[in-house]
Amino acid sequence: MDIATVIGLVAGFGLIVISIGASQLIYFVDIPSVEIVIGGTAACFAVNYPLKDLVAFATIVKKVFLYKTVSPDQVIPQILDFAGRARRDGILALQSVIGSVEEPFLQKGIQLAIDGTEPQAIMTILETEVEYVKERHRLGMEMLQSLGSLAPAMGMIGTLIGLVLMLQSLDDPSTIGPAMAVALITTFYGALMANLMFLPMAGKLKKRAADESLIQELIIEGVISITNGDNPRIIEQKLNAYLLPKQRKNHFE
Repeated sequence: MDIATVIGLVAGFGLIVISIGASQLIYFVDIPSVEIVIGGTAACFAVNYPLKDLVAFATIVKKVFLYKTVSPDQVIPQILDFAGRARRDGILALQSVIGSVEEPFLQKGIQLAIDGTEPQAIMTILETEVEYVKERHRLGMEMLQSLGSLAPAMGMIGTLIGLVLMLQSLDDPSTIGPAMAVALITTFYGALMANLMFLPMAGKLKKRAADESLIQELIIEGVISITNGDNPRIIEQKLNAYLLPKQRKNHFE
């Protein structure tokens, strides 16, 4: 569970409720406005994407909240251990320890090396998978950004509908104030959904995509180095090059 995402959403909505005041919330509830913004956004979203992407959208949103982070501190020591074993006992010695690898991408790379795949072929296979993962993340970010654009637009449409209906009753000045308030609520709903939910979620996916790509590139470098029989100390220097200076560690002290 990503606690930061949950805290951010709860805090965001909570601060808005506090600023409005519990006794005033009733003025911000309007069912037709909800129908226009949420229903209209969902309808436009369905037009914009094929059914298979819409079905996958639930999984995309789930990754915003539920995501297993893999850090370099978990991957680098394991790569260096495998490099030492392979250099000492041969690449086939890794067959007995590959079951201990929890990261699927690393496990796939090591298995390719054990199977005797040429380094260039390993790189091609793994880099193709990285590109596929990047494309999945890109689609997820695009879908959330699309919702972030559609929700305010539908809010504006709802406001225009409200204004048209208000102008039909200008002969009764007492109705103008309440009608104007209802007209503006749809814009409020659209802006709230876009800026507190959809766009921040797209930003979270973008960060996770960057982190995952870094780990995968690091793993590719490590697997190719193991296949080439490089010295573990040299491999450590190669892998540390992917990290910020403060993240780098000496595993052979």
